[in-house]
Amino acid sequence: MTLWRMVRLLALERPALLLTYTPKVNIYLALAARVWGIPVVANVSGLGRTFIAGGWLTRVARVLYRIAFSWPRCIFFQNAEDRTVFLDAGLVKVEQTALLPGSGVDVSRFAPRPKVQDGGGFVFLMVARLTWDKGVGEYVAAARQLKTEFPGVSFRLLGFLDVPSPSAVSRDEVEAWVSEGLIEYLGHSDDTVSIYAESDCVVLPSYREGMPRTLLEAASMGLPAIATDVPGCRQAVVDGETGFLCRARDATALARAMQRMLLLTFEQRAKMGNAARARIRREFDEKIVVERYLDVVKAILGEQHR
Repeated sequence: MTLWRMVRLLALERPALLLTYTPKVNIYLALAARVWGIPVVANVSGLGRTFIAGGWLTRVARVLYRIAFSWPRCIFFQNAEDRTVFLDAGLVKVEQTALLPGSGVDVSRFAPRPKVQDGGGFVFLMVARLTWDKGVGEYVAAARQLKTEFPGVSFRLLGFLDVPSPSAVSRDEVEAWVSEGLIEYLGHSDDTVSIYAESDCVVLPSYREGMPRTLLEAASMGLPAIATDVPGCRQAVVDGETGFLCRARDATALARAMQRMLLLTFEQRAKMGNAARARIRREFDEKIVVERYLDVVKAILGEQHR
């Protein structure tokens, strides 16, 4: 039904070109666009739960990708490891593919600010959809391990609850953590700049990413980061230079990395934050992403008008 609706929509709109993003849209719109001969530029922003889960879900997804991705003129990947997975599985041809530095960051908006002094101590911040595969459970478990030794440290969590996903964290679980005094749940907000400005370090213990925007935004604001050593995260954080990497699905390893961050001097953390900001401006500015898209769009539309 979804595919049929998209075929009808494209028949009405007849776009010159489609730019697609997220798994279902990439797959269904590529199939629908083929019916009308509309060129497609797809963006694989991450493999996510489909490739983490394994089993029948992964097998079905691979079949759909193999069929759908024979059509797009260009398929952008946000890290080289995800591209390799698709190439090794025969889902795409190498000449179709290109790399992007994530979705890019507005370095003017996400610029360093003096930390808002609220009388509290050190603040860790995790920004993510509240699903287990983002590492929410490990973040809370690490907070539980550190609370005794570092009682003045805050562990904040920002993100949507009630996510429509089999791996969603329930509202009851979050409320239990808050009641236990482990975390501060901030809900969700469009003003992430102010929330980053109240933090000292951003944490993302995800199981796999494309190129996590939260890590890039925080780095652009001059914050060091702690993330898991998995595809996407390891491209966003330079271990020992802009933050620390740790083993995925391991709350104790995460707690050790967070302890390392706490034991750094203010000057050492500032050096990490400055290095993170410089790297974002050099490699992840959204202008780079826009230019690469424009180059591909101009080439495709130029061919159509020859």
